Amino acid sequence: MTISHLPAGPTDDVPYEPWEGEDEALAAAAAAGRRAAEWIRSLPQAPAPGPVGTWLIRDLPETIETATASLDPQDCDRMEPDGVMVDGTGGLDEETRSALAAVACAVQDARWLTPDQQIRLVAVASLITGAARLLAEDPGTAITTGELSRMWALLDHALA
Repeated sequence: MTISHLPAGPTDDVPYEPWEGEDEALAAAAAAGRRAAEWIRSLPQAPAPGPVGTWLIRDLPETIETATASLDPQDCDRMEPDGVMVDGTGGLDEETRSALAAVACAVQDARWLTPDQQIRLVAVASLITGAARLLAEDPGTAITTGELSRMWALLDHALA
């Protein structure tokens, strides 16, 4: 984790200045999420209706689109005025993080998918979670050095 020494005081005292390339990086994230969601929607459906099949085809793509559109470099690790460290989330709320974490367990019940499709689903969820963590730990580096864009290249590889 990179530790930045910021001025003490309420967070409202320090105006946010976007990183160079931030708008483009966030637009690329949202586009990657849309591609991933579309790929998931194109997967074979369960042979019989059930909770896992419905979740994978309907809820998971929406979660992925929401997650990638919600990434936020302002939601990074920081120190509160009272000296308490607060872990940022990179813009993902607890429900979204939980849904992405559940993918590794849920794919085991998606027996109609091939192992290749199952591992690709796990990779997609992991990459999105990892991108949020990158933004939370060091948004400037994630955006300005291309680390975030490399995550989307990996995601595209998982979708291929």
